[in-house]
Amino acid sequence: MSVQQIPTGKIIDGEEVIAIELTNSKGTYVKIFNYGTIINKFVVKNAKGEKQDIVLGFDTFDEYLNPAYLANYPYFGAIIGRYANRIKNGRLNIDDKIYQLAQNAGTDTLHGGIVGFDKKVWDIVEINDGPQPSVTLQYESVDVEENFPGNLVIDLTFELTENDELILSYEAETDKATAINLTHHSYFNLAPEGGNIKNHKQQIFASNYLEQDDNYSVTGKLIPVEGTPLDFTKSKAIGQDWNEDEGYDQTFVLDKIYGDLSLASKTIEEESGLVLSVYTTEPVAHLYTAKYLGVKNGKDGKDYDSYGAFCVETQHHPNAVNIPTFPSTILRPEDLYTQTTIYKVSLIK
Repeated sequence: MSVQQIPTGKIIDGEEVIAIELTNSKGTYVKIFNYGTIINKFVVKNAKGEKQDIVLGFDTFDEYLNPAYLANYPYFGAIIGRYANRIKNGRLNIDDKIYQLAQNAGTDTLHGGIVGFDKKVWDIVEINDGPQPSVTLQYESVDVEENFPGNLVIDLTFELTENDELILSYEAETDKATAINLTHHSYFNLAPEGGNIKNHKQQIFASNYLEQDDNYSVTGKLIPVEGTPLDFTKSKAIGQDWNEDEGYDQTFVLDKIYGDLSLASKTIEEESGLVLSVYTTEPVAHLYTAKYLGVKNGKDGKDYDSYGAFCVETQHHPNAVNIPTFPSTILRPEDLYTQTTIYKVSLIK
């Protein structure tokens, strides 16, 4: 059990970028940069006893700043905020005051705007080198940053357990009513050699998904998954029913009690014998099978192509600020934002 801090030698906005490695007694380890809280590595032992990294990324930090990568930016392994997914027309109405946000996805706002939390250096505020190593990172988003109201302070703790669970615990407070919807955007591939994830078996504990318009912005309508290609209530190969030209990029409304920590998603890869189970307190999970992925020279020089990974982004309903029937994403000064999401790795039994 250990925590190591490794300087990268990179200074951004006057702040040093540090890599933090969490290791448990089994040898499972996670490497996180305090820039964007990027999960750079998640190394586990597969069924053959071989060490395997299950997240996409780069061998060095500098590659995350490469203009070619940023030109078709997939948010590898980073936190998403102040608001995950899309806000229709980039418009917030909070207490009858309109805030116009940057429209960086057509006419909509995507993943917090032009410079979201994924492009900020976070402060390392606490290290725990105990049996379950952890690190807490903090960022203060100032009032009107990306035109969101309120000074917002966010703490994000990463904890690695002896059961190969990576626990992400979020807290946030504001001094003015604001919109908040946080998630993490790791790209997973459980196959030993990577490649297309169509044969990964996927299960999502959701009876409904959210209708989207042509720009992937949700409309407010819930649609039953039964009888559709989006029915993952029973485990099936990701590619079994998909449109191979589109894959999946949908938000699923989880069958759960609001706020309870419960199993949202389970993914199985038979060659490695690995299982990734995602638990969350959040009400929805967004499944993205990386249609738009196209990254050259990733880890070990590998190119990452379309459908070369999957993301399970736990969050509140996208565009909830414009849809009153959705659970509120407005945080007020008297309230505390909290969220817990767990990525648990195990072997097929």
